[in-house]
Amino acid sequence: MSDCQGLGDCDDTRMQRIYEYLDGALTHDDIAEIKDHLDECPECHEQYDLECVIRAMVKRSCTEAAPENLKNSILERIHSARPVEADADA
Repeated sequence: MSDCQGLGDCDDTRMQRIYEYLDGALTHDDIAEIKDHLDECPECHEQYDLECVIRAMVKRSCTEAAPENLKNSILERIHSARPVEADADA
């Protein structure tokens, strides 16, 4: 039985370990422990599934290119916000 099953939720430490699991930052033993926990704990498995969806959405949005006019507008604002001395030193 899971150490948090029936308690309503896991503590922040357990969730941090699940994030590390998703990041691939755990040892083989720790990976096995988290997999076992996710199999036994519906609350954590639900959080795991949610985090997977969020990460997939972020990854997908990071591959979309910004429109060229937006990039040009941002660059113009950056250049206009530079101090005069910075332009003289360049």
